[in-house]
Amino acid sequence: MNRRIPIRSVPPLLGIAFALASAAAGAQPTFGNPSPTAGSDTSQRANASADQAMYKPVEYMNRNKRGPAVIVIPGDIRSNNATFMQKFTANNIADFGELEMSNANFPVLERTNLGPLLNEFTLAYNLGDPDQARKVLGRGKLKTTKWVVKFDILKTEQVAAAQKGFDGRTVGRMIGLLGGQGAAIGGTAAGSVKTQDTSGVWIIGMRYKIMNAETTEQVAQGYTEEKMEVGTTATSVLGVSSSEQGGVSLDTMVQRLIQKTVWEIDSKYK
Repeated sequence: MNRRIPIRSVPPLLGIAFALASAAAGAQPTFGNPSPTAGSDTSQRANASADQAMYKPVEYMNRNKRGPAVIVIPGDIRSNNATFMQKFTANNIADFGELEMSNANFPVLERTNLGPLLNEFTLAYNLGDPDQARKVLGRGKLKTTKWVVKFDILKTEQVAAAQKGFDGRTVGRMIGLLGGQGAAIGGTAAGSVKTQDTSGVWIIGMRYKIMNAETTEQVAQGYTEEKMEVGTTATSVLGVSSSEQGGVSLDTMVQRLIQKTVWEIDSKYK
């Protein structure tokens, strides 16, 4: 015998269905992990390390207070490190700067509004030429600009490195000299043991400058540094090996430095 749902019950049921559908539609998207090692011990360790390097939003102290309108111009990168120079350009750093200034509730006028005048505009502030700056600021959306901000990388250097390891071949040979089958087996086992740990520490320093958009005069500046450690560890015993490597990437370091400097700008100069 088929049960019939009373007509008066249909609207509430439809409401529940729509609510569930809306909740599902409004949920943040999630993505699966197609890696064949997903869920394994090595995967969990690698993911735990990667979690430490993921982007973490900063709760800026005065984010509820609207700041002055700003333009972030490309800064200087004073580094002789080839890896850093290959990975970053001044525009990459300015992009991070725009993101964090916006998160701190500073109205950010994007550099794209300057179009082909970007280089001319940047040069005017680097040289402190207010007349040239005013020519650009008198156009369209740029009229509301109060500050021009730049982030400079002043230091990228590896300041320390250390490594230690153990090679069991010498110990294995010594055990083997004792003679007998047991000594031979023990010598082989000891000789197969190899361990290696390495660590490298970098220091990256960033300066920020705030300039008055109309006069090009410096309003404020500050400097901060952060350490970046990269390490590896490897072990091999009786042919069974394991290794791990990790650390904070250069991208993450630059973004964290910008977050620190924007936090200072937000807390001191709004």
